[in-house]
Amino acid sequence: MMSAIRAGQLQQDVTLIEKNPILGKKLLLSGKGRCNLTNACDLEPFLERFSRNGQFLRDAFKKFFNQDLMHFFESRGLKLKIERQLRVFPVTDRSNSILEVLRKELLQQKVKILYKASLKDVVMQNKQVKGVLLGDAKVIPADKVILATGGATYKFTGSDGQVLEMASRLGHKVVPLRPGLVPLEVRQGYVRQLEGVALKNIRIKFSDADKQIISDIGELIFTGFGISGPLVLTLSGQIVEWLHENRHPHVEIDLKPALTKEQLHARLLREFKLNSKKTLRNTLKSVLPLRLVDTFITLAKIAPMKKVSQVTQAERDNLIFLLKAWRLDIIRARPLDEAIVTRGGVSLKEIDPRTMESRLIKGLYFAGEMIDVDADTGGFNLQAAFSTGYLAGESASAN
Repeated sequence: MMSAIRAGQLQQDVTLIEKNPILGKKLLLSGKGRCNLTNACDLEPFLERFSRNGQFLRDAFKKFFNQDLMHFFESRGLKLKIERQLRVFPVTDRSNSILEVLRKELLQQKVKILYKASLKDVVMQNKQVKGVLLGDAKVIPADKVILATGGATYKFTGSDGQVLEMASRLGHKVVPLRPGLVPLEVRQGYVRQLEGVALKNIRIKFSDADKQIISDIGELIFTGFGISGPLVLTLSGQIVEWLHENRHPHVEIDLKPALTKEQLHARLLREFKLNSKKTLRNTLKSVLPLRLVDTFITLAKIAPMKKVSQVTQAERDNLIFLLKAWRLDIIRARPLDEAIVTRGGVSLKEIDPRTMESRLIKGLYFAGEMIDVDADTGGFNLQAAFSTGYLAGESASAN
């Protein structure tokens, strides 16, 4: 949409080919239906949030970055707000508000939209674009073609990876697709009993034999198979790579990152003295989420109905160890279709970062998630899509 809008602004005759009966099906899902369209942080920290290839986006961001994107929507009447961690949302808290602005602008720029139209192939002659072949065998002549069909997650939205296969047929190298921003499965079966439990203001550390990654303080959510939530999703791309390298990572959860072991020990002693006649189970309710209490007592190998006055030093040490370094073994990532973004895609070595044009085929451009860039949650991936789309639309209009 952004590519079509920018090309339309530059007086081009633009046709937008849309597989679905509506525009922006995937956009409507973003930010849990609220659309976290960008992040308001500065360029350098922004680029650091991309897993490997953030520097490729420097030219696109110089052309059209977060302040430009925010101005684009606000100047068309949509107010935005900046929330914690500098995430930007529409004040309406509705993704449809973003989509509506884009739809109106496409209309304003006289972009022709073909709905329910699938792309079968790019028509070429002597390594130069001549048009596109649609699924109904119709050929649309074109001097320039921008491919912006997304990755291979949320297949029901239409981004099923088929156009990446087409890019491969056209001679482009496609870096193998893997899940990014994806929940992780753990070996310990007892987590099924914790499904839906959210741990807030915690820190996690992923480790294997010789590597470790420590998170910021944030939130983790238990699922029926393992762990998810912002902290896990943010670091999951690196864990996917570890698993791909046949490493055996585990995660340690620090439930009380603001306290040292000594401070935690003092707090437990204080709780135990205040509640000396209570059972351990009842006393731990003030320290842990209710649904976690029984699991913790079992893991610490303490009788749940034991009075806290009878808890031994060794048992207290066990509890403190669990509170600071509760270990779960990671066995695999959830499948690609459950990931928020796709890692991999069209190789950046074959795309000119100054224009987004293919280095192999004249007149062919790429934008968005189908290229080999991916980032953390927080609006970074959508900004990359808007920026590369804008640059591709402008570049394709230039000559």
